[in-house]
Amino acid sequence: GRMWAYTVGFTVLPHVGGFLGWFLNRKEIPAWYEKLKKPSWCPSRRMFPVAWTMLYTGMGYASYLVWNDLGGCGSKAIVPLGLYGAQLALNWAWPPLFFGARNLNMALLDVLCLDALALGTLCSWYRINRLAALLLLPYLGWLAVATCLTIRIWKDNPEHKS
Repeated sequence: GRMWAYTVGFTVLPHVGGFLGWFLNRKEIPAWYEKLKKPSWCPSRRMFPVAWTMLYTGMGYASYLVWNDLGGCGSKAIVPLGLYGAQLALNWAWPPLFFGARNLNMALLDVLCLDALALGTLCSWYRINRLAALLLLPYLGWLAVATCLTIRIWKDNPEHKS
């Protein structure tokens, strides 16, 4: 019975920061984001909540698998769950930097560090639970698109860099 609660808790956790980031910055999207120069391959605004719901669910469940395989939050979990927590914090920080502060420089720095930490998370999880690592692959793919999009918006909107 208790494992079910852990599974749900780990799976829901990434959604908390994602929802807060959207909620706090939702007014900036039509007010500011729509006016930025964006590349032709920029995904539709409607795709983002659908994509992030699936990605956060997979990532959260994967973190549960790793936590469970490591027997909880012992010394063996420090690096794999620490990397996960750090990348999740940077993931949650991106919307307030990009939409809230409208700081393209900090948003770009954030997403580049996020990429490195997410890749480190995947590598550390692969040795612990291959399914957990595989569940991170769509997230890394989406981060690649988000990074390229952030770089293009950063380059094409020099007046909004800080």
